[in-house]
Amino acid sequence: MTSLYWKSFVWFCVSVTLSHPAWSADGITIPAYAPATGVEHGYSVQKATETDMSFWFDKPGASVTVRSAFRQRMTVLSRDENGMRVRWSLSADLPADIAGSPDSYQMNLLYRNSLTAYGTTTLELETELNGHPNTLFGVDQILAHMREMAANGPGGVAAAGASATRASGVDDIISKIEQNPLQIVAALVPEALLLATGQSYQDEVMQIGQALAVSQTEDYGGMDVPVVSTWILESTDAVSRTATLSLSDEFDAAAFSQSQQPAIAKMMMAFPDRVKNLAADQLASVKRASKTRSGKFVVSLDDGSAVEATEIITLTTGGATFRTYTHILRGDMPARLPLPTALTAKDLPTPDLRVEPLPSAKAEPGILDELSTPPAPPTASQETTVAAGNGEAKAIAPVSLKVKSAEIVRSPVSSDQGLNIVLTPESAATFHDFTQAALGRQTQVLINDKVVMEPWMREPIMGDHFVLGGTGGKELEALAEQLRIPEASIVVRLAP
Repeated sequence: MTSLYWKSFVWFCVSVTLSHPAWSADGITIPAYAPATGVEHGYSVQKATETDMSFWFDKPGASVTVRSAFRQRMTVLSRDENGMRVRWSLSADLPADIAGSPDSYQMNLLYRNSLTAYGTTTLELETELNGHPNTLFGVDQILAHMREMAANGPGGVAAAGASATRASGVDDIISKIEQNPLQIVAALVPEALLLATGQSYQDEVMQIGQALAVSQTEDYGGMDVPVVSTWILESTDAVSRTATLSLSDEFDAAAFSQSQQPAIAKMMMAFPDRVKNLAADQLASVKRASKTRSGKFVVSLDDGSAVEATEIITLTTGGATFRTYTHILRGDMPARLPLPTALTAKDLPTPDLRVEPLPSAKAEPGILDELSTPPAPPTASQETTVAAGNGEAKAIAPVSLKVKSAEIVRSPVSSDQGLNIVLTPESAATFHDFTQAALGRQTQVLINDKVVMEPWMREPIMGDHFVLGGTGGKELEALAEQLRIPEASIVVRLAP
């Protein structure tokens, strides 16, 4: 089976926990993190992501923004001189007091599917004294749940002829989790990581306005990237007994660019015609990558808890820009930090997306629930329709797509080969509608009635072509010959 380079450009990083450095005397004392045990705190969490692909489509406006709003709960179960045991209760439910239309919060639906896939709504963690997770309990149950999905599919019934490919994709995720179980924490409770960044395991004395730079490294795909973090104590509030700190991270440009070359290569393979027409300075810009991260933290002067936090991460790589916004506020505290428009706008332009839920009504810790029972037969609307932009139903699955050309291409920055399939304009529009509707679901691509790949749809595809890769040159050439026949077509459908 081949794999499909849709828009699966993923960057992994391992969080590095820093103890705040010693600050000069005669300043403000920020106490060590010492939360009360047995007390549950609720947190309002808002997130948004912006993806700008205008460069590749040679026009402005090729940008997608999605956002989410959650209510998560955290309890410190116990604490000793070595660390803490913490429970996070997770929910994908949309709060009632959100800004704008509920339809603009597509990430809530994707998060619900994540909870279902992991089979849990609760995570118990062992953390360092500043709250940074270092151990996850119940990993075996979560992995067992995922292996059940790999073997039987989301509905408990394996798709004929497709289970091996599906299992291979899920097994890859399982393998990564086995190597680093804290990837589950990063996926389901990144709030724990962000809050811990603003908390210290010891008392710190800081002066208002003084900046201090701290150096460390972060791992990206096995490559260490130097990062310089600059902390500033901006202000204190005697009434609320809080202090506001700012954080700015700068990543080494050369090392970070080097770490992103595999992802940049895949991006360039997806737009071979555009790459051919790039000027030398444009091509050099595409091959560079950069990342910045900034944040603010409101920290309690009573127990050192981060009660509010914001973070903005900007990643530019392969000619595209990705930006994420996060805001966390503890439920018993008033909001103090300014929020970006992406989190507060009532009329935020968003794509017309539909995410089908995985067939599970609930998920409990370590329990193979409805995912191991056959789902009810899908209704006609679930199987063949989605909401189009004008509110009318539009058939999208399966779709037959006419192929304009199919050529073997080579990555401009590596030796990898791929099959670049260009669709006719009409089929490109149909394909775009399909990928919007199929977000969060597994799909199948068929050539001559044979399933050649089963990609999970992570983002809508806005171009008129895509690249197949991950197989030998002979197999790619055979597929290319089949698609060079006049009126050749491929079929794309939802996986059974």
